[in-house]
Amino acid sequence: MPVNWQKSSFSGAGGENCIEIARTAPHLLLRESDTPTDVLAMPPLGLACLIRHIKAEQQR
Repeated sequence: MPVNWQKSSFSGAGGENCIEIARTAPHLLLRESDTPTDVLAMPPLGLACLIRHIKAEQQR
């Protein structure tokens, strides 16, 4: 089954360096467009925790 990747809205219109996400039950897949073969798979709650952690670190 093919994976449908979505580019992050923060990547800009023509950006080649972007984060992409896809859903494959029961996981979400995350990759960087520069290295599309390196894929991080995690449950949705895991991705939510990762995003919260990154945002908290940026505010420090």
